[in-house]
Amino acid sequence: MTPVAAEGAETLEGRITGALVGAAVGDALGGPVEGYSPDQIRRRHGGRVAGIVGPWHGDAWRTARPLAPYHKGDGHVTDDTLMTHALVRVYATVRDHLDAYAVADHLVPDLMTNPRWIPELEAEALPLQRIFLAEKWLVARLHYGHADPREAGVGNIVNCGAAMYMAPVGLVNAANPAGAYAEALDVAGAHQSSYGREAAGVFAAAVAAACAPGAGPDSVVAACLSLAKDGTRAAIERVCEAAARHSDVESALTPLREAVAPYDTVGPDYRQPSLGARRPSRLHAIEELPVALGMLVVAGGDFRQAALGAVNYGRDCDSIATMAGALAGALGSPVPRDWAATVAEASRLDLWEPARTLTGVVREVFARDVGRRRAHEAAFAGIGGPACCG
Repeated sequence: MTPVAAEGAETLEGRITGALVGAAVGDALGGPVEGYSPDQIRRRHGGRVAGIVGPWHGDAWRTARPLAPYHKGDGHVTDDTLMTHALVRVYATVRDHLDAYAVADHLVPDLMTNPRWIPELEAEALPLQRIFLAEKWLVARLHYGHADPREAGVGNIVNCGAAMYMAPVGLVNAANPAGAYAEALDVAGAHQSSYGREAAGVFAAAVAAACAPGAGPDSVVAACLSLAKDGTRAAIERVCEAAARHSDVESALTPLREAVAPYDTVGPDYRQPSLGARRPSRLHAIEELPVALGMLVVAGGDFRQAALGAVNYGRDCDSIATMAGALAGALGSPVPRDWAATVAEASRLDLWEPARTLTGVVREVFARDVGRRRAHEAAFAGIGGPACCG
């Protein structure tokens, strides 16, 4: 299956727009069924989810446990998108590559001091009041604990918290997976350690690889495998090998879970993690990134199929669909306009403005990179190294 790219999708702005809008739409699609199994999802919805659906508990979302008080569904984005857009705002302020100190200096104050509309709360609030405990860690460690930003992630639970919002890092390093990987590892050091930090680096690399001319699912996976380490690399390899044997996402749901299970610490019951869950390890991996890559492979890069496959996989499917949506969008597969419009209206977000902003930043950063490279070439030639062009 080769998706037909939307008009303009293969330009820099098109790829950035596809990735960021695709991530937000995937997030909103997955939110209502997060935490459930494929069988539970099928029973609840009378079949597979095929688009935007309402809350799991209907009108009782305000009080029904374990999701209350969040209105997950009806096109509302979750913290995945809130954090992604927050990172775009940091890039818009710094207008250069980021590091862990940028997280401390800019991202944390943004989460703490700037009220915004929070779709799941249906109210204006500080982003800090919505984000999960693993993200609140940023504020606790950096603002209150005054930890070294490069080491602040040590001690946090190891999950997809940093990886889920790393798409902007990949876009700033478009077509340069190694650069994206290195930058994301630095940025994520403020938030995560171990395989959570590794996944952030690899996801950013995947997004960067998806932006390259002629990219497809196979080249994206190859870029990930060239950079990923330890359990993260093994999990991606196993899951994508399993994915290659399937051409429809329905048949892939169980095989992808079976392939990633040996590397996933959470265990079979997502809502009751094992005692060894989310602890540092060189042998394990987060579940979300390998499965997102697997769905991308099964779908042949098609946005609709990759996102819906991720959603119907269940478990942490808002984050899986965020990643799969970002990758398919960066590859140029069109995000359904009706889905994007519904998510934008329901979430009271301009999904396209962050892309316009980041596109301008990416052009500026690339120009700075070229200048820095030219200065290095001149300095290297000045000490007797070979000149760049002969």
